[in-house]
Amino acid sequence: MLVALAEQHAELDGILVGLDDDGWAQASLCDGWSVSDVVLHLAQTDEMAIASVEGRMDAYLTDMIAGASGITNVDDGAELMVTRERGAPGPEVGARWRASAALLRALFDAADLQTRVQWVAGHLSTRTLATTRLSEAWIHTRDVAEPLGVTLEPSSRLRYIARLAWRTIPYAFARSGRTLHGPVAFELRGTDGETWSFRPDDVPDTVVRGDATDLCLVAARRVEPSATTLRAEGPDADGVLELVRTFA
Repeated sequence: MLVALAEQHAELDGILVGLDDDGWAQASLCDGWSVSDVVLHLAQTDEMAIASVEGRMDAYLTDMIAGASGITNVDDGAELMVTRERGAPGPEVGARWRASAALLRALFDAADLQTRVQWVAGHLSTRTLATTRLSEAWIHTRDVAEPLGVTLEPSSRLRYIARLAWRTIPYAFARSGRTLHGPVAFELRGTDGETWSFRPDDVPDTVVRGDATDLCLVAARRVEPSATTLRAEGPDADGVLELVRTFA
């Protein structure tokens, strides 16, 4: 998985290298954010992950919201962080992201991935934190690639992201105050043409089938389930497709 994170960072870096001022200012797929804003956000959240691994998450969050009011969710916090720091030249933003991404990978490489660390919505294993960083890097790579006219090749890295989405379904339901009736399974068509099967030990009550890329895009809130190949059967069919996520 750490190899996949490094590969994802390399893919984004390859897009950013050589961007001119117009490229950095290009509107991204994130509403109201330029390419530069998206890369700034990635640098900021990688820095937050560094603080998490280093055991200083509380101090980081305190600094982040200092003097702010009305921050009620992760999206508000992200918008505040970008608004406060946007405006630097694109190459400077890119250099900041490269430095934070490299340090974060080094910390993950040296860490016990089973160790639990603090994150935005509670505590999670360092391995799960690394996978969430992979997921965010992947979706934001897409957010800047498409407006810049860059075509991304399908990647087996999505297997880690799809598995994260499957494993965090109970969290997604709990966060929304809804009850999950029973175990859920994913039977997905992977980017390698093989079936990616994520199944619980018990017989699943709900099964989601379809394309793995579609599943990852739905979990990232980039497309509506109805616009994809995804189909679900079981008592939680609608809820899983509505609530599945790979972020806090």
